Amino acid sequence: MSIVLDPSTTKYMIKAHIKAEGIVEKSDVVGAIFGQTEGLLGDELDLRELQRSARVGRIEVEIEARNGKSEGTILIPTSTDKVDTAILAAALESIDRVGPCKAKITIDEIEDVRVAKRKKIVERARELLGKILEESKIEGASISDNVRQALNVEEIEYYGPDRCPAGPNIDSSDSIIIVEGRRDVLNLLKYGIKNVIAVGGTNIPKKTIIDLSKEKITTAFVDGDRGGELILKELLQVAEIDFVARAPPTREVEEIPQKLIMKALKNKIPAEQYAEMYGIELKKEEKKTNETQGELHHKEEFTLPENIENCKKILKDLSGSLKAVLLDRQGKELRKIPVRELTDKLKKSKNVSTIIFDGVITQRLIDIANEQNVQTIVGMKLGNVTKIPTTIKIYTKEDLQ
Repeated sequence: MSIVLDPSTTKYMIKAHIKAEGIVEKSDVVGAIFGQTEGLLGDELDLRELQRSARVGRIEVEIEARNGKSEGTILIPTSTDKVDTAILAAALESIDRVGPCKAKITIDEIEDVRVAKRKKIVERARELLGKILEESKIEGASISDNVRQALNVEEIEYYGPDRCPAGPNIDSSDSIIIVEGRRDVLNLLKYGIKNVIAVGGTNIPKKTIIDLSKEKITTAFVDGDRGGELILKELLQVAEIDFVARAPPTREVEEIPQKLIMKALKNKIPAEQYAEMYGIELKKEEKKTNETQGELHHKEEFTLPENIENCKKILKDLSGSLKAVLLDRQGKELRKIPVRELTDKLKKSKNVSTIIFDGVITQRLIDIANEQNVQTIVGMKLGNVTKIPTTIKIYTKEDLQ
């Protein structure tokens, strides 16, 4: 029922239910209310006088006839106090006839209209406040994102003769991260990673990417889908990639958040180890000179180390762990680290005599070990190695069996 109330005259709402043993109409009900309460409550609570003085509003009746009987609701708004309103409500229940029909009126409730209004005000205020907060949040995030995106666009460059999208620190950094496209570069720039460059598809730009990979420590960071795998395979075959990082399966570098970016880069693995795991053929090296071949042959002339049993035991314990153990000259363990951190930690370590690790022995590891005066390297397999210094002994799992 839709009722228009005068806010100046309404404090309470008397809600009643009516049943009549016959067909009656709205006018019959209203007439019965006025007629049967007249003189019942005295002059002060006479309904007609209360309406004239605006202390009782318009009486609304909604009634329907079904199967020869009538049933409906009665609403009476009042601005009298609680006591007078309760007396009026009780008086309604004294009505026993409407027109020629027997009838019964029952009070359902007396509603405090002001309380109901306050509840509606509170509910609506909550809705409005929530909307304001949500809009403010969206606007704030939008401003932040817009400023950050504008900054990233300013920082992005087009590097080299192939004009590859890149961050501003390609020249100044000793390492680079190769990604697939411009959006990948923008996403990494958003989180402060500025030594990143994009290949822009599966056609690897030789003049820029391949030349850079020869000069700098290079990490390939690609999507976790089939497309990323294809680009990675080509990169490993044409460029000198040192490490491989992948976005989570089915995810793309351009859309993953900072936490997943950092996790992927932290968990990067040596490129040769990745190639060995997935049967990918690495970039072909130039034909070895006689001198280089001779240096490779010296490995066969080495005798097994004196602590062969200890090396075998450590390598066996490390199998499948992707861990590395560094030993001093006395065979004492200096530290145990993840294989992905081996080259970086080795550069900062002192007194390392032997490296034993669960991975593929690469040329880069051998070069760093030689700089650190390491005498022995023990790994699972020997990778695409072109030169082994005479001061370092190399052993694989097969050698130790």
